[in-house]
Amino acid sequence: MATLSVEIVTNERIVFSETDVDLVSAPGSEGMMGILPTHAPLVTTLSAGELRVKKGNTEQSMVVFGGFMEVMPDKVIVLADVAEKIEEIDLQRAEEARRRAEEAISKGGDRTDLAAAQARLSRAQVRLKISDRRRSSRRPSDLS
Repeated sequence: MATLSVEIVTNERIVFSETDVDLVSAPGSEGMMGILPTHAPLVTTLSAGELRVKKGNTEQSMVVFGGFMEVMPDKVIVLADVAEKIEEIDLQRAEEARRRAEEAISKGGDRTDLAAAQARLSRAQVRLKISDRRRSSRRPSDLS
């Protein structure tokens, strides 16, 4: 059965590199995209969101913020502006960033300051939402 080689990199580091991957799900600029082996070649931009890599029965989740994805029939390369594995997200830091951004927005300011605060708020919210969703899906359910 055909599989994919996947590399997810930023300017600072290689975040993920794996072979024998079955599926990549990524937040494309036009919506979520599912990439399977032998997919038609394409290059697309990425938006902020969750990128998932499935290999067998395991799935690895990451948060990406912008960048590009190149798809070839047997390989996916993601050049992300920012990429973090879910387990690397510091929830306390993300919550503090959200709080500071909300304070900056409520104070107002010029358009540049407001746009920067809104971007920081958006990044913090994405980190918190995806991290919370992934962590809660791993909790055992109460069936007692």
